[in-house]
Amino acid sequence: MEEIRGEHEAGAGPIVISGCVGPQGDGYSPETTMTAARAQEYHSTQVATFADTAADMVTAITMTYADEATGVVRAAGEQSLPVAISFTVETDGLLPSGQALGEAIEEVDGQTSGGPAYYMVNCAHPTHFADVVTAEAPWRDRIRGLRANASTKSHAELDDATELDDGDPADLAARHAALRVHLPRLTVLGGCCGTDHRHVGAIRDAWLAEIA
Repeated sequence: MEEIRGEHEAGAGPIVISGCVGPQGDGYSPETTMTAARAQEYHSTQVATFADTAADMVTAITMTYADEATGVVRAAGEQSLPVAISFTVETDGLLPSGQALGEAIEEVDGQTSGGPAYYMVNCAHPTHFADVVTAEAPWRDRIRGLRANASTKSHAELDDATELDDGDPADLAARHAALRVHLPRLTVLGGCCGTDHRHVGAIRDAWLAEIA
């Protein structure tokens, strides 16, 4: 990543290197949970390692409940590293813990004095959370990134799948563009399970057309 940044940053603008951490358990089917204090301790080693590298920030992806996300934020704070929290949701728009996305964001912000630089949603198809982000609430403006799945299947269905479901790149891109009215602060777009360069390219083109 440092080499890529050195080669391209001058022409492309600032390139941020993010050190990613994942959930302690299964992001698709969490069976155990930690307190925020235990999560801070658990993630502190990896976060501290990132602090000794060229990483500019930490991103916690596929977070399934608020306490673990809170622990990551506190661990990053100990190292003075900016942190982004990316929650995943089920097909009903709720976190695997059963908590609403907005409530989870508000809880983490409340427990960390607004510690995260921003929030994301990943490992879910836009059809799983599009209705959720229509809510007129301050927490919605905290979401600045999406890394969506190509497939509309649930986490359980994907766990049992024997073949890759790459969905429909054009439809996925159109659904991203449609979210812009509800998530005007989105600045980070990418892909998660089942996506490749086709999906990411289509998302880019649809987004640029939307803001043109």
